[in-house]
Amino acid sequence: MLALVAGLVLVVTVLVEVFEALVLPRQVTRRYRFSRLYYRFGWRVWRNAAHVFRAPHREQTALSVFGPLSLLGLFALWAAGLVLGFGLMHHGVAPRAAGFWEAVYLSGTTFTTLGYGDVTPTTALDRMLAVVEAAMGFGYFAIVIGYLPVLYQAFGRRENLIALLDARAGSPPAAGRMLLRTPPGADGGTLTDFLAGAERWAAEVLEAHLSFPVLSYYRSQHDNQSWLAALTCVLDTCALLLTVVEGVDRVQARLTFAMARHTAVDLGLVLRQRPETPAEDRLPEARLTELLAALSKAGVKVRNDAAARTRLAELRALYEPIVVGMARYYLLTVPVVWPADNKPDNWQTSAWMRRADPLHALGLPADDHFE
Repeated sequence: MLALVAGLVLVVTVLVEVFEALVLPRQVTRRYRFSRLYYRFGWRVWRNAAHVFRAPHREQTALSVFGPLSLLGLFALWAAGLVLGFGLMHHGVAPRAAGFWEAVYLSGTTFTTLGYGDVTPTTALDRMLAVVEAAMGFGYFAIVIGYLPVLYQAFGRRENLIALLDARAGSPPAAGRMLLRTPPGADGGTLTDFLAGAERWAAEVLEAHLSFPVLSYYRSQHDNQSWLAALTCVLDTCALLLTVVEGVDRVQARLTFAMARHTAVDLGLVLRQRPETPAEDRLPEARLTELLAALSKAGVKVRNDAAARTRLAELRALYEPIVVGMARYYLLTVPVVWPADNKPDNWQTSAWMRRADPLHALGLPADDHFE
C-alpha cells in the first residue's frame, strides 16, 4: 500500500508539472516547482562551470548549450519520474518474485510501448494500470514532440528584430547609432515604423518568455547580440525620443516604451531578480552632450536643456535597474546608449572576406554613420 500511494503521488506530481510547463499558456505563480528549482540550480552550476573557459567565445558557446540541453534533461527527468511512479504502483498492486526493479522494468516497457512480453501484468488491476500507463506514454511523447516546433517558432520570431537591429543600431545595438542611422523626421517614417514593429516584438517576447520560460536561456547567433540587449536598445531609443530628441511620432514612441518596459518588469518579476544599479553610467553627461551635437549636425532637432535631461534620467531609472539585474543573472551584457568605439557591424564582417569594404560596394561614404 505504501508503494502504491508513493507511486500515485509521484505520477500526479509529474503530470501537474508537465501540464503547467507544456500545456498551460500562462505563468504559474506557485513559488516551489520542480522545473523552477531545476533551472535555477542548474543554471547556477552551469554558468559557474562555464568560467573554466578562459576564451570569451568558448564561454559563450558553453552558455548557449544550456537552454537546449536543459530542456532535453527536463523531458528525460519527467519521463523517468513517470516510469518510476508507475513502477511503484505496479509493485504495490502485484508484487513480483524478482522484486521492485522488475516492476520498474515493466513500467518502462509499457510507458515507451515497447512491449517485449518477457514481463507482463498478472492481475486485473495490474493490467488496467498498464493500459493507463501506455496511453499516458503516448500522450506524453505527443506533447513533447508538439512542444518543440512551437518553442523554436517563438525563438525564430524573437530573433527577427535582433537581426534587424544589426544594420540599424550596430552590434551590440545602441540607441545612439539607431538615431544617427535613421534620423527622426528625415526618413519618411522609417524610425516610426520600426518602433511600431518593436512594440509588437516586445509583446511577443513577453508572451513567449512567460509561456516558455526556457526560451530566456536560448542565446542569439552572435555573442554581441541578445534579446535583452535588443530590448534595452528599444527602451533607450524611446527614452531619447520622448525627452531630448524631436521630429518623430511621440505617440508611437510612448506606446513602444510602455510595452517594452512592461516586458522588462514582468520578466524580472518572474525571475525574482532584484533591480540593480548599473556599475557605470550608460550615458554620462559628456557623452549625452556629444550625442546631441552629433544628432544636431545630422539635421535632427534636439532639446539640450536641464528639464529634458532630467526627464531622460527619470525614464532611464524606470528600466535600467531591471535589465541590469536580469543581465547579471543571464550573464548578458547591457549595451551603452552611445558607444565610443567604432567596431564594424556583423553584416560588415565575414570569415572569408575580412578585408572587404561593403560600404564601398553599396556606394556609401565611409562616414555615413556606419563606422
